[in-house]
Amino acid sequence: MTTITLQVPDALEEAHDETVRLIAAKLYEAGKLSLGQAAEMCGIDKADFPAVLNSFGVNYIQYSYEDIMADIARING
Repeated sequence: MTTITLQVPDALEEAHDETVRLIAAKLYEAGKLSLGQAAEMCGIDKADFPAVLNSFGVNYIQYSYEDIMADIARING
């Protein structure tokens, strides 16, 4: 894993872990990280990461409307 230095307001230092979790959740939501990668970024177990997603209003299942419709079309032939 690579380390990135990010300048943030001093107020976020007190909420360091929450800030990292928010960033990881949003990167997962954007499809930039897998569930396992996002959990690793937070230093938590993969099985515990869905609770982090929930706390930030991020859906665990990242399946778009277009993906669903494409699957239905494939099934119906």
